[in-house]
Amino acid sequence: MIKYVCLVIAVLSCLKGIAQNDTSARAKVAVSQNTPSPVIDSFKQRDVIDFLQKIVNKHAKADGRLYAKKLVFSVVPAVGISLTTGFAGDVTANMAFYTSTNHDNNLSAIDLETVYDTKNQKIFVSRSEIWYDANQYKLITDVRWEKYPINTYGLGTATTDATVNPIVYNYTRVYGTFFKKITGDLYGGLGYNYDYHYNISQAGNANNTVSDYTKYGFNTTSSSSGIVANLLFDNRKNPINPLNGAYLSVIYRDNFTFLGGDSHWRELSMDFRRYFKLSPNNNNILALWSVMAFTNGNVPYLDLPYTASDTYNNGGRGYPEQRFRGKNELYLEGEYRFGILKNGLLGGVVFTNAETFTGLQNNSFHKIAPAVGTGLRLKINKHSNTNVCLDYAYGTAGSRGLFVNLGEMF
Repeated sequence: MIKYVCLVIAVLSCLKGIAQNDTSARAKVAVSQNTPSPVIDSFKQRDVIDFLQKIVNKHAKADGRLYAKKLVFSVVPAVGISLTTGFAGDVTANMAFYTSTNHDNNLSAIDLETVYDTKNQKIFVSRSEIWYDANQYKLITDVRWEKYPINTYGLGTATTDATVNPIVYNYTRVYGTFFKKITGDLYGGLGYNYDYHYNISQAGNANNTVSDYTKYGFNTTSSSSGIVANLLFDNRKNPINPLNGAYLSVIYRDNFTFLGGDSHWRELSMDFRRYFKLSPNNNNILALWSVMAFTNGNVPYLDLPYTASDTYNNGGRGYPEQRFRGKNELYLEGEYRFGILKNGLLGGVVFTNAETFTGLQNNSFHKIAPAVGTGLRLKINKHSNTNVCLDYAYGTAGSRGLFVNLGEMF
């Protein structure tokens, strides 16, 4: 996602929808095998589709979208600018659906994103989270092709702008994990992760010192290929905008040379998220997020944990992507989400986060990089509860920026 976006030029959503799987006082969903699901909304929820529909047809009924169909398809075109990417165009699409007609499983989602900018950055990303057979099975995929310049600063959280080292590379990622329910909301998964960086070049540190990338071991290509074992707990009903519940993912990745990787290395990572619905009368949410990652072995430099290395590249608001990097990472974030308009069209958030990475010399944590911010939420589809997120965040040493996302940041 473009991290320093100056203008969202449009918010569009196809006039199709699914009933949000929400058992709160705000919405009761009646489910039928053969008919669409009516959404009874006591707070008269509205979204951008309702707003645009009213402009096009002034006589449109307020309950004209009471009956929801199977698919929600949301699109957000945007333009932006940053020191890293220059002027950029971005199109993000989100598809939300149930894989069963009676909605007896969690909401599935597929995200697509394309980016092109004046500094020759090109990105295509496809991510999915699909539930099957009354939540007995789940498939997660993450496929990417990227080509772009980006600034790196070395290893650890104590790096400064003086050690900025612009690099350019191409990147291909293919991740896939298939899960089987163990009991309740606990799942076990097996998968495969492949990372390939190529055509890598670096400019060198701005202060003419030797870059940490060179000290670590610079190569023009790197590949990692590994088997993944994943223990997952997930009782969120809607991953696009969770109103309650918890998410815990513990991943062990073992990379091997016989699978095509450059070296044998391992990673143990944890992603924990908890959502507290503070009142039965509204959708004000306290959301907490924690990430830990520990690596062992000869990890390729560009495969090390870094700022916003989470699946959706949303961590570390207040800092550009890859601002910090290290063999090990600790990350913590808290966000309060609240409504501004009673009809749900507009909401807001306040948040804070902190991250720390180990350095090059002794591989220990020495410094914490905090950030704070606030933002707005514009609802583009009430049936999937999908928001466009517009956040402004401040980090340390003058780092700041506007961050845009389709769907909640976590």
